[in-house]
Amino acid sequence: MGEFCRFFLILAIGCWLGCGSASAEKRVALVIGNGAYAHKAKLPNPAHDAEDVAAALKRGNFDVIFGADLRQAEMQEATIRFARAASTADVAVFYYSGHAMQFNGVNYLMPIDAKLDDEADLKRFTRVDDILNDLQQAKNLRILVLDSCRDNPLANNLRRIGQGRGASVARGLSKMEAPLGTIISFSTQAGQTAEDGKGRNSPYTTAFLKHIEEPHEIGDVFREISSDVYEVSGKAQLPELSLSIVGKFYLNGPVSVTIATPPVSSAPADPCAAAEVHWKAADGIGTSAAYEDHLTRFPTCIFAGLAKAKLEALKQKSALVTPSDAPASRAGRTKEFDGRWDVTVSCPDASSARGYTRLLSATVRDGAFRAEDQATGRPNWLLIDGDIAADGKATLNARGLTGDSVYTINGAKPGSPYFYTIDAQFERNRGTGKRNELRPCTVTFAKR
Repeated sequence: MGEFCRFFLILAIGCWLGCGSASAEKRVALVIGNGAYAHKAKLPNPAHDAEDVAAALKRGNFDVIFGADLRQAEMQEATIRFARAASTADVAVFYYSGHAMQFNGVNYLMPIDAKLDDEADLKRFTRVDDILNDLQQAKNLRILVLDSCRDNPLANNLRRIGQGRGASVARGLSKMEAPLGTIISFSTQAGQTAEDGKGRNSPYTTAFLKHIEEPHEIGDVFREISSDVYEVSGKAQLPELSLSIVGKFYLNGPVSVTIATPPVSSAPADPCAAAEVHWKAADGIGTSAAYEDHLTRFPTCIFAGLAKAKLEALKQKSALVTPSDAPASRAGRTKEFDGRWDVTVSCPDASSARGYTRLLSATVRDGAFRAEDQATGRPNWLLIDGDIAADGKATLNARGLTGDSVYTINGAKPGSPYFYTIDAQFERNRGTGKRNELRPCTVTFAKR
């Protein structure tokens, strides 16, 4: 009798906290669709995409800030309004359809009056990192959606600007890792471009509208979106998805509270219980071995299809590199900086994250820089690599798995994958660099 009463009390308290209407939560969204570009070809879908997404979110009890074909000043005003709204929200969503670009590892959204005569013009664009920081103010769940990986219309301008200082310019968008409590979804993989579509909506937004109002757990909703786009595109377009959420969240249907029930000892263990954690680690590492390991451990679980797709993409990429390509890839390298280097990464206190200093050993061979610390796939692992140009300029890629939560932004749990870039300048026996994303860090290099 006592156990029954205790269970009934838990159930009653759970319903008091979460079984009411979803409207009890404060939900806010900023939805933007930019297509009527003044200086480049217009995009037919973004305005329709944004209209339909805004309508769907309103049906889900979101207070929506809506904008179509926004100029620089209008985008700035919309993001300011959104930042204020997110500061008191439980759930916050940012959705963007239109042109975007990456420059030196930083992602930018393009207002319709965008132009790019020199690097200073990038200040007219909206930095995605700033939007992500605004989202972090929401208490429970933050979602960033970019249906914006079309072919970069200002790529030639960017390459011309970047040549002057060895800056990195690539297709599509730069990969972003989701902070704790956040979902980040791109319409295609980082560094790739997506189709705009021939109908009213883009392929990605078509899938988004199909699933976003379903009464499923939010992580499953975005996996279904990714799966739909991948299948509809003939396996040519695979959305980039980064999730870092603890617990279950629902925008529709069941509430975001798990009601405690008496344990059932006879219930079999869920073979997929650890699949999401392992997938995030495997995808953060991004190697064939990591994806194959995931398929071996979780062959029937929800990420198996994505692991196979990633493996296939890596095989196709490898097939494109022929022996005749190799000399070209080394043409811009130099041996001037070859040797062993000591690397110091220094990050001051940032937000709730404690500062730290980390020491690594690096090797430079034929201008290729590589530094690795800790065992691959284990918490606190870090790998930094990239090519050094003849003038000593380099954009290095850093990826790893978090260690102690006190040193991470938003207290990410140990083993969470992350990625950032470093702008570096090498001289004969020394060098300096700075981290570009999430938190300010400096990097120093000293040749042995």
